[in-house]
Amino acid sequence: MEKLVIIINGTGGAGKDTLCELAARHYRVKNISAITPIKKIAAENGWDGGKDGKSRKFLADLKQLFVDYNDLPNRYLVKEYREFLDGDSQLLFVHIREGSEIDKFRRCVEIPCVTLLVCKDFGDQVVWGNASDDQVGQYQYDYCYHNEKPLEEAEADFTAFLGRVIEEQEKRKAPGLS
Repeated sequence: MEKLVIIINGTGGAGKDTLCELAARHYRVKNISAITPIKKIAAENGWDGGKDGKSRKFLADLKQLFVDYNDLPNRYLVKEYREFLDGDSQLLFVHIREGSEIDKFRRCVEIPCVTLLVCKDFGDQVVWGNASDDQVGQYQYDYCYHNEKPLEEAEADFTAFLGRVIEEQEKRKAPGLS
């Protein structure tokens, strides 16, 4: 298997991190997020690590300020991507919320790269009060994984799903196929 970048997204609580952890039991995985450098800055200045609506809006707003000022989130992702290329990991999961930021990072990637939306039915639609979280479903993703299995079944299901994605990407790279 060659290296593959998977830009992963989904609403809060959809299970993205859990799925990445399950994938890491079967593949060599590197897992990064555009919000990481923002969380570091926020924590150094009083953010308590909360995931409530107020904290999510604060982080989304702070991230946007850095996108506009010096593109810190994308610069961080590109640095981590370059390390992935030089390392032995097979899959790079990249967590990015905003469609424009997904497109920006994707233009920097020179190897197979796909987008994945993780969906989970929460009943009523959750509104977080910030565009980053509330517009997750507005992007046109390459794949959608419905994370509805109980945890004890999720590993086999998600691993099979990933296997199909990897197989499709390898077929696209095969000589003579377009």
